[in-house]
Amino acid sequence: MRTLFLHPPSYDGFDGGAGSRYQARREIRSFWYPTWLAQPAAMIRDSKLIDAPADGLSIQDIRPLAKQYDLVIMHTSSPSFLADVKCAEILKEENPRLLIGMVGAKVAVEPGASLLATTAIDFVAREEFDYTIKEIAEGGELSKTAGISYKDKSGKVINNIGRTMIENMDELPFVSEIYKRDLTIENYFIGYLKHPYISFYTGRGCRSKCTFCLWPQTVGGHRYRVRSPEHVIEEVKYIQHGFPQVKEIFFDDDTFTDFKPRVEQIARGLGKLGVTWSCNAKANVPYETLKVMRDNGLRLLLVGYESGNQQILYNIKKGLRLDIARRFTRDCRDLGITIHGTFILGLPGETRETIQETIRFAQEINPHTIQISLAAPYPGTRLYREAIENGWLTKINQDNLVNDNGFQLIPLSYPDLDHTEIFNSLTTFYKQFYFRPGKITELVLEMIKSPEMVKRRLREGLEFAHFLRQRQTSF
Repeated sequence: MRTLFLHPPSYDGFDGGAGSRYQARREIRSFWYPTWLAQPAAMIRDSKLIDAPADGLSIQDIRPLAKQYDLVIMHTSSPSFLADVKCAEILKEENPRLLIGMVGAKVAVEPGASLLATTAIDFVAREEFDYTIKEIAEGGELSKTAGISYKDKSGKVINNIGRTMIENMDELPFVSEIYKRDLTIENYFIGYLKHPYISFYTGRGCRSKCTFCLWPQTVGGHRYRVRSPEHVIEEVKYIQHGFPQVKEIFFDDDTFTDFKPRVEQIARGLGKLGVTWSCNAKANVPYETLKVMRDNGLRLLLVGYESGNQQILYNIKKGLRLDIARRFTRDCRDLGITIHGTFILGLPGETRETIQETIRFAQEINPHTIQISLAAPYPGTRLYREAIENGWLTKINQDNLVNDNGFQLIPLSYPDLDHTEIFNSLTTFYKQFYFRPGKITELVLEMIKSPEMVKRRLREGLEFAHFLRQRQTSF
């Protein structure tokens, strides 16, 4: 079948594509690669991948494509689902014979409700969907395809048997080949990564049990299934030759540093290639492993600290001690490894005092840059179940994770902390972290050392200020 993989148009600046953990408008314009769509696209000959948000495409730009394809696979998310449904309906109106399937955590955990939301969706894929979509694209019958839910002729939802997880990750083709074929890599920006960058996965799943984290609890699982170091290095070589303009490679595994001997082996291979690279990491990597990584091209770690209160970390099953996180951060600073730290406000146990505790903790460890999110109880996560059981969901925001402009909302309220206070504390956190003499000096010195960073930081600063103003007026 002529197959189109589509990350549909959404809110302006919305980065909800596969590979993204933050499905909302960002503080500065940022886009991750649609890696989860690129993977099955690489398995289907003559398919096409379109990332509408990154390419700045509207639904009117996409509409004429409906007649050019037999099958459209759309990635969706809880915040963007209603807009994605409208996109599916427009495509189906343009071509009634078009077969439309949806993938993503939203439809994986709520297949029946997703299918019944519109007649335009023919099926949804659950679990890992790479081979599921490949079978359908090759003409497989919906009734015989494992891992999907669909509607029969009477409109009844049918849930087929589940599909087993992929064990041999090396059998999957390179996603970077699809980036080369279909994407404009200069459209992908992340504030803390060099531009242009490329990101991909070296494995799937995460052994951590964080109650809020979406992908391990819905699609990826809690077993970390990895590609061999040799396979990873081969894709990096392909990127080096296919994208000579790339300045940094980012490994987007949930926790790339979980298997330390493997990380060190990959790092040494990257060192021989002379590439600059970054990755996600838990704040517990020992000094010796960090040094091997640094000595072989590591520039930056994306680290989820989440909170500066130990009890909150226990509540969310983070598996991290603050004293270990402090030591890890000191080790990175001593080795010259840059850290982009992420924090979440509104997690279970949050109070006015713990918010201030987290702000002080962030100031103390002082990552180079930070991102602050609001706790998002996605369906399918333990956090969502806890919110239902304890009555934490606010009535007005129960089904809304973003507002009509794509700004992240906080649907949680606690007995002594209202959702409005949590929402407003995000701006306070950013201001108290960045508007310090020491931090301002640090960023100015960064710009002095790099003329390229002057233009970039000034642009990002304007976008950031605009974001804060828009966010406050849209609440």
